[in-house]
Amino acid sequence: MASNPSLTPDAPVTPTGGQALARQLAAAGVQHVFGVPGVQLDFAVEGLASLEGAIQYMVPRHEQATSYMADGYARSTGRVGVAMVVPGPGVLNAMAGLSTAYACCSKVLMVAGQIHLPFIGKNLGMLHEVREQSRILESVTKWRALADKPAAVAGLVRDALASLHTGTPRPAALEIPPDVLQARAADDVRPFVPPAPVAPDAALIKSAAALLRRAKFPVIVAGGGVLAAGASAELARLAERLQAPVAITEGGLGSLPTHHPLAASPLGARALLPHADCVLGVGTRFVDSRGLPLVDSARADVILLNADAVDLGLPRQPTLGLMGDARAGLAALVAELDGLPARASRAADMERVRAWCQEQIAPMEPQGSWLRALRAAIPEDGILINELTQVGYLGTIAYPIRAPRSFLTPGYQGTLGYGWATALGAAVGNPDKPVVAISGDGGFGWNLQELATAKRYGLRAVAVVFNDSAFGNVKRMQIGQFGRAFGSDLVNPDFVKLAQAFGIDAERVSEPAALQAALASAVAAKRPGLIEVTVGAMPSPWHLLRSHYKAATPPPPNPLGEVPAA
Repeated sequence: MASNPSLTPDAPVTPTGGQALARQLAAAGVQHVFGVPGVQLDFAVEGLASLEGAIQYMVPRHEQATSYMADGYARSTGRVGVAMVVPGPGVLNAMAGLSTAYACCSKVLMVAGQIHLPFIGKNLGMLHEVREQSRILESVTKWRALADKPAAVAGLVRDALASLHTGTPRPAALEIPPDVLQARAADDVRPFVPPAPVAPDAALIKSAAALLRRAKFPVIVAGGGVLAAGASAELARLAERLQAPVAITEGGLGSLPTHHPLAASPLGARALLPHADCVLGVGTRFVDSRGLPLVDSARADVILLNADAVDLGLPRQPTLGLMGDARAGLAALVAELDGLPARASRAADMERVRAWCQEQIAPMEPQGSWLRALRAAIPEDGILINELTQVGYLGTIAYPIRAPRSFLTPGYQGTLGYGWATALGAAVGNPDKPVVAISGDGGFGWNLQELATAKRYGLRAVAVVFNDSAFGNVKRMQIGQFGRAFGSDLVNPDFVKLAQAFGIDAERVSEPAALQAALASAVAAKRPGLIEVTVGAMPSPWHLLRSHYKAATPPPPNPLGEVPAA
């Protein structure tokens, strides 16, 4: 009788689909997976376990946190963040984080469970079945696929990773049914080499350089694509060569440090763009919150450099559209402008812009004082997760940012409650840096259970919770529009006792100086912490954040004064 090779001790064991998944992720350099286990993922989780710690499997207390943590990890490091959830309710719980990652052009890979392959689309009421899960995922991803056999898993993982490194980085989703994860087949695991960035057409670069060379007052608009491409150094070189002010969008905050002589906040952009005769938009959608182009190309030359063709088209009508990687494009422009005669410094002009911005921001108290306390307590290399709170709104134009990837927002999704879970992902990716998340009491309620996750993994993250016992922005707007508030008051736990119940250091403060001292102490402790800040109603900053907002503060006719000749 022939021996059974499967029983021979030294015979190689054909891997499962779950093992192929884990091995390919590890071969691609993935070090962390954020997930919540469940029956459809048993063989995927076992695949991770079989790697003996090569990948750390980190389990939060809610599936919503898996995608937020992956996003915080990705945007704060530039590496791929991986989340993994069961199908149906698991996927639906993770959708808010995926939508945020999509809005913020984040390299997030979602490994989504599915029901058994033969039952997909049959609507037979299988466990965790939802109709059209694939189409649901497609609404918040740029790439999605379903693995229908274990031999396909490794290749699809590489395809998903390639999509994250091609064009605009937005989430990718790979669905794997449990029978595929359990089945065995020879795998196709191999190292992953990211595709090379696409450089813009050389002839178009020459044309763009010619427009910039002849401009008397060029302005650069820097968006999130600069951060995604790691192009801050190239941006600085081009701006300095041209002596061109850089108007930084909300998505691009950190592209240049706030203190750079040519950097301007989104508020400062109002004082710059009306006077530009040539505008270079890099890695930005180049539209305002009404969907209108930031600059009319009938008034000034508009050059757009973007990795996504859709962001070069209508409603924009650029003089010149360059499709390609921000870093490659900026480097090519710097090279093309080699030998450009030195231009007069715009330091004095930019000081006028900054002075005007400070005049507009100064009345915004107590938010300004809280922001100064945060900046004083957070080290230069610290990361701030800017949640949707009264202090956070002003933070987008008033918080000094020292380095790329050190200031994260939810982008145009405006995802309330994203902050604390996102901070935990950033803390995993940056274990040597302090991470601080600011939230209102309303937003913190979305993910307060993740205090358990911070404690379990000893993450170096501090939650600062501004507590006014309300959805404060909603309440102020209700009173302003209707003369009363409705449904916006909240009943909260004692946040300090809650944190302490999880074994986390916590205290309560009510003055900016006390916040600065408490936060400095919490950061120095290098362990999870929470600070509750009791606050009251605050003035609206919206006229400073949205130029079309009623009662908007108009910029002066020309805060630059006399524009110096090129």
